[in-house]
Amino acid sequence: MIRFEHIEYLWLLLPLALLGLLWGYMTWRADRRLARWADRQMFGRLIPDKSSWRPAVKMALSLSAVALLIVAVANPQFGTRLEKTKQSGSDIAICLDLSNSMMAEDLQPNRLERGKRVVSNLLSTLGGDRVSLVAFAGESFIQMPLTGDYGATKLFLDDMSCDMISSQGTAIGDAINKAMSTLGYGDPDRPWEKNKGRAIIVISDGENHEDDAVDAARAAAREGVRVCTIGMGLPDGAPIPEYDHRNRKSTYKRERSGSIVMTHLNESMLQQIANAGDGVYVRASSASGGLGEIVNLINNLEKEDYGEAQVSAFESRYQYPLVAALICLLAELVLFERSNRKWNLFDTQE
Repeated sequence: MIRFEHIEYLWLLLPLALLGLLWGYMTWRADRRLARWADRQMFGRLIPDKSSWRPAVKMALSLSAVALLIVAVANPQFGTRLEKTKQSGSDIAICLDLSNSMMAEDLQPNRLERGKRVVSNLLSTLGGDRVSLVAFAGESFIQMPLTGDYGATKLFLDDMSCDMISSQGTAIGDAINKAMSTLGYGDPDRPWEKNKGRAIIVISDGENHEDDAVDAARAAAREGVRVCTIGMGLPDGAPIPEYDHRNRKSTYKRERSGSIVMTHLNESMLQQIANAGDGVYVRASSASGGLGEIVNLINNLEKEDYGEAQVSAFESRYQYPLVAALICLLAELVLFERSNRKWNLFDTQE
């Protein structure tokens, strides 16, 4: 299987193909104009050394050389090799809110799906860090323990839904405590050393109803763990969708009085949690630079040495298209556009 390290460069092949088509069209137009002025036999007598195929071959060689250079820059890779590499990074626990309020659609397609995208984007920026996933609503549980396998993390992330937790509510404090346990705090088999190489990221709308999340964040900070929060939703609020099984239609959650329940982003709560946890707060609906603040914080964490590991690395094969491009360029240079008269030994002398 062939892959390209910089596949975005292959887009340059499109304007190159258009250039070839434009050259062909212009050549055809020029031949049509010459055909109106003189027939082929007459034109052959006027310019006997003109070649009908050499210009086309030279242009094909030039375009092929450029195309092969583009492919070489994109770095085709196939085949793998095992190599030892030192691993170091930070430990990051991600807590994702699965309460029913996360189904509100003030963020499209809804708060939960937008939260999953935030986590996926965050994973794409990490390199060498270990991550764990904690799901929470009225209670919390570990969806995935600490790992460096981002592919598996994304698979577990895709499976997360509000139906996973029957106990509804938003217990952010319990989620932070569960995240601490995934980082090794309180585990008798994993000696805990206070350091500045760990962080917890809480993704929620902030409607905490169950416990003291600020106190849990403050306790984590005392152990050197930074607690960041990402707000999902808008302060104006939105109704909570639900399905009416009796009438078989989608509707909104209502109070006993019949009024529609509105859920609002509680930025004040999330900011308090981040401040107590010595972290940062960003709103997911803001510009993409918001996530950059958290990425910068993670990059500035202390890195722990995880030892050596064997990883599979793809073999770069850019040499092959590069050599082929040089051959095409050399062939284009030695091929003249016009025929050499010295080779025309059997021309009829009049």
